Amino acid sequence: MTQQHADAVVVGSGLAGLVATYELTRAGRRVIVVDQENRNNLGGQAFWSLGGLFLVDSPEQRRLGISDSAELALQDWMGSAGFDREDEDYWPRQWARAYVEFAAGDKRQYLHDLGLRFVPVVGWAERGGGFADGHGNSVPRFHLTWGTGPEVVRIFAEPVLEAEKRGLVQFRFRHRVDELIVEDGVAVGVRGAALSACDDLERGKASDREVTGDFEVRAGAVIVTTGGIGHNHDLIRKNWPTERLGKAPEHMISGVPAYVDGRMLGIAEAAGAGLVNRDRMWHYTEGIHNWDPIWPDHAIRIIPGPSSLWLDANGNRLAAPNFPGFDTNSTMREILKTGYDYSWFVLTQSIVEKEFMLSGSEQNPDFTSKNLKIAARSRLSKGAPGPVDAFTRHGDDFVVADDLPTLVAGMNRIARGPALDLAHIERVISARDAQIDNKFTKDAQIMAITNARQYVGDRVVRVAKPHKLLDPAHGPLIAVRLNILTRKTLGGLETNLDSAVMRPDGTPFDGLYAAGEVAGFGGGGVHGYNALEGTFLGGCIFSGRAAGRAAARG
Repeated sequence: MTQQHADAVVVGSGLAGLVATYELTRAGRRVIVVDQENRNNLGGQAFWSLGGLFLVDSPEQRRLGISDSAELALQDWMGSAGFDREDEDYWPRQWARAYVEFAAGDKRQYLHDLGLRFVPVVGWAERGGGFADGHGNSVPRFHLTWGTGPEVVRIFAEPVLEAEKRGLVQFRFRHRVDELIVEDGVAVGVRGAALSACDDLERGKASDREVTGDFEVRAGAVIVTTGGIGHNHDLIRKNWPTERLGKAPEHMISGVPAYVDGRMLGIAEAAGAGLVNRDRMWHYTEGIHNWDPIWPDHAIRIIPGPSSLWLDANGNRLAAPNFPGFDTNSTMREILKTGYDYSWFVLTQSIVEKEFMLSGSEQNPDFTSKNLKIAARSRLSKGAPGPVDAFTRHGDDFVVADDLPTLVAGMNRIARGPALDLAHIERVISARDAQIDNKFTKDAQIMAITNARQYVGDRVVRVAKPHKLLDPAHGPLIAVRLNILTRKTLGGLETNLDSAVMRPDGTPFDGLYAAGEVAGFGGGGVHGYNALEGTFLGGCIFSGRAAGRAAARG
């Protein structure tokens, strides 16, 4: 067994782990970073992300005429979170207030000083459930990183790699932690298995678990940053909130790599850590199978504008406020209560060209490469962005047709449930189209589209001008079969505002810290029941920073 010592051991080399390591090395501490994957996976899930960050009252917002404030953001956060558990939500409530203050305060400057920049148009994600004090963002707050997820990773990875050259950081890749070492109630290290090297395996690819030896690392502090359960479908189903969302879907596709398995949650709990809000999770209803996958079951989320007509598996229109991009969990309930685990978008070529974005840094090469000319040509010229167009041509979930009978026939070929009735679908679409003849309407979705276009960012680059779906001038018609895509764990290890892990009795677990998704992005569930988007990467940064600074203080 190999044995090593350091001031701190960080378990996981994803974004939260990198941020914690960065803060530790700034304080001159020696750090060993342990990860079961190879070096090519440095940055973890964050590398694959779109790079959106939740900021409040930013210069980007103000330049677009958006009036925002910490008070409004906190109202939105609390209305969305719906905290209702006296004990389990104690620390999440504190984290929510602290995170909104961070987002409205020094978050942008902290990242700007490290070299992060943002796309000038602020996105409006999770537009809400229809009430001012309920779920949703009152204003656009989704700040897209210029460079997407790889850039968010880079600004922390580079100083950490420089610290490695100076001898402050040692990476132990392909080392899987199987146990926390606890002595006299204090976490003093980790032990586990050394795995086969797999040095040439590309980022995101599933790796083997061949054991080649044992290891042990002892340190003054242990920081767990290993992510959630997003690829562990068995664990997702075990914790699925049936009473709140309905029966767990039979068919789920994975929006995160295979190594996001939730192992460390069980390992930490077995060592005496408090695990709370395990039934809270955040999965997407707009998942599509990837025609060019990277990891097993690799799926992509459509990040839609508000104009697509959303139908359930029976061909019925989803009730308000279940429109694209408005209320994820409400829409999940509506879909699952039909007894089926999929739904449909029906839209036009005009809508797909302006409104469809795909999740993932690899699906947005223009923003990821930071090429302004390519980005302008991709987003402002006629035609869908290249990756979107590729999905319409190659994706298993897409049907493209010049007329409605052909479209519905194609939908029925790929349906996993009831056959759709052409006459019924035509009635639903025609009723919606009849509301376009005037500038005013009783249709709540058309109202929402009109409202969205009052915001210059949506009008220019994100929301198509209202038009009739059956108007050939906007064709061809497109249908998309939407699947449940697994993504984020909203519960996790309970932590105080220093990211110190709490025991089930409410006392601190000496020597043990947790950050990122494994800690529910802070406190064991800072988002409550709903996320406002752009808050996952930011949660890794905020909680990782807190863990690194606290562990450095000792």
